[in-house]
Amino acid sequence: MEIKALQAKATQIRMDLLQMIAAAKTGHTGGSLSNTDILTALYYRIMNIDPMNPKAVDRDRFILSKGHSVESLWSILADRGFFPREDLATFSQFGTKLIGHPNNKVPGIEMNTGALGHGLAVAVGIALAAKRDCASYRTFCLMGDGEQAEGSVWEAAMAGAHFKLDNLIAIIDRNRLQISGSTEEVMGLDPLEDKWAAFGWNVVSIDGNDMKDLVETFAAVPAVNGKPTLVMANTVKGKGVSFAENVPHWHHHVPNELELGRALAELTAALEVFEQKGEVR
Repeated sequence: MEIKALQAKATQIRMDLLQMIAAAKTGHTGGSLSNTDILTALYYRIMNIDPMNPKAVDRDRFILSKGHSVESLWSILADRGFFPREDLATFSQFGTKLIGHPNNKVPGIEMNTGALGHGLAVAVGIALAAKRDCASYRTFCLMGDGEQAEGSVWEAAMAGAHFKLDNLIAIIDRNRLQISGSTEEVMGLDPLEDKWAAFGWNVVSIDGNDMKDLVETFAAVPAVNGKPTLVMANTVKGKGVSFAENVPHWHHHVPNELELGRALAELTAALEVFEQKGEVR
């Protein structure tokens, strides 16, 4: 997909996840909207994956460490064909496999996540295994910025640098909000880039809602041989829905009927702009 088509796809994914959350009456809306562009770039342009062969030995691996923001991932996996789109209607319903966090009983999911701080440690292990097997696949791990308060993140960061895992790409969804408010008020993180660089990582800071920036950054890794890469993806929580953007309440807010209608109208208008320009492929 070209950049404009990826932007349109991300808009469609936002519409899907909002409807899914509204129907289930539960979900993590703000963080799923903020990470949609990141996941769209990875799953439609960057990663070597095959929905028809989800366990391919040479596949790139993806770990959603901020597992509570799974709605965008479910929407993308369904759209890519890892499971039927109609299964999205079962999200968070009794007996479903599409629970509120990643579930490795679903094709395309590498590990169950939910307790914050665990994803990067597993990603380090996967990347280290690839090195020792002389395998070509890369491992991507998406974390939240509030998650950076977990000590296990920094243990994994030390290990990633120690083992020179340049096949490992960690991403922070830096939207600066968590469930209880601003990250800097809850547990100050800045200067976050400097901290990761001090732990031995190659650090790249980008606009995490700019598709061109995302694609170019991910396509360039490993930019430094012998170092894992940390992509600081500066995003807007609630991205794509004007009245949800940068509003802490939308971390776990379920849109009511009126809010859903307004949100879908905004996203539909955005999608129509792409279609009128002939940029949706």
